Amino acid sequence: MEKTKVFLSDPQVLFREGIHFILSGEDDFEVTGETTGNEETIIHVTASPPNVVILSLKDPKVSGTTATRRIKRDLPTTAVIMTVADKQDEDVFSAIKSGASACITKDTDPEYLLDIIRVVAQGSQPIIDELLTPGVAGMVQAEFRDIATLNEEVGNLLASLTERETALLNSIVAGNDTDQIAEKLATTEENIRRTLRLIVNKLVSNEQSRALIEAAQRSLPSIIQAREDGLGNKYVTKTEFNDFKDTLMERLKSLIGELTSS
Repeated sequence: MEKTKVFLSDPQVLFREGIHFILSGEDDFEVTGETTGNEETIIHVTASPPNVVILSLKDPKVSGTTATRRIKRDLPTTAVIMTVADKQDEDVFSAIKSGASACITKDTDPEYLLDIIRVVAQGSQPIIDELLTPGVAGMVQAEFRDIATLNEEVGNLLASLTERETALLNSIVAGNDTDQIAEKLATTEENIRRTLRLIVNKLVSNEQSRALIEAAQRSLPSIIQAREDGLGNKYVTKTEFNDFKDTLMERLKSLIGELTSS
């Protein structure tokens, strides 16, 4: 049986070694490496991709969300489990947007941890269930409202919510459980979770796209400074700007297509 390769990253040695000890007692896991920081994690997992990365949200150099975005960008099939001291809605929401497959507390029961690692290695996203929390669902709604203006500026390339998805989030924010939501929306629990998965994919897609847009905006000054006229004035030609814009749009379309189809 092929073993699930797991990479561990956490500044707390005892916590990291505790996970290593738990995994060493199972026949289907192999710990491929350990680090104390997320910056080193990115380097190691990029060089030798594991099936699952377990990393900490809190890191003084590279946050867990930044590390996860980079890992998922380069290694989309590698699952990331983010660990937190306690589940605050803001932290969970950040983990969702970054592309993490699960978000767990550091006092998680060992058996549950093993189950989570096994399911994310198979492509499941337990983090989807976090959207059933009213506070997190409210943050999702606010996120899509906040990007409305930006979306218009980039030709509506960013993903937006459908009426069905909006209705589902509204019902969650109102405090309804899955049975109540299913009854109110005349749907099934399976469809609810399928819709939540689509919402998560849109959040991750938009987060990656925004990072690309921000990077492009930072590069604009260097493009503009590339030329000077006879009087020493800096400029960019219309053709050059349009080429730059078209290239950016194509990259965004490609990125969004990849993430929303997953």
